[in-house]
Amino acid sequence: MAGLALGIKGFWPQAITSHFWLIYGFLAVLTFLAYLLADFGIKRNPQTGVFAILGAVIIKMLFAMSFVLIYSLKRADANLVFGLNFFSLYLLFTLFEILGLLRNLRHQNK
Repeated sequence: MAGLALGIKGFWPQAITSHFWLIYGFLAVLTFLAYLLADFGIKRNPQTGVFAILGAVIIKMLFAMSFVLIYSLKRADANLVFGLNFFSLYLLFTLFEILGLLRNLRHQNK
């Protein structure tokens, strides 16, 4: 994802915000913590693993929305490019997290 962002910035510099790496780092850490929380819930009680996944995703979403709110209140120039960068990265990180967790659940069903 980072390589794709650097490639896009080379061809179209206005498409990537100047705070891209802050967003990327925040979402990477947040996704890692949500994945660990959901994986711990799956391993502790496989019957309620889906609830652990949903809980982790909801907690991640709340922290992400808080980040956008705080950033937009602190920065007067919070613009559309920031929003598009943030939510595109959020969706990609969430996709990878869910795919990894579903792969773990699939192995438990066999």
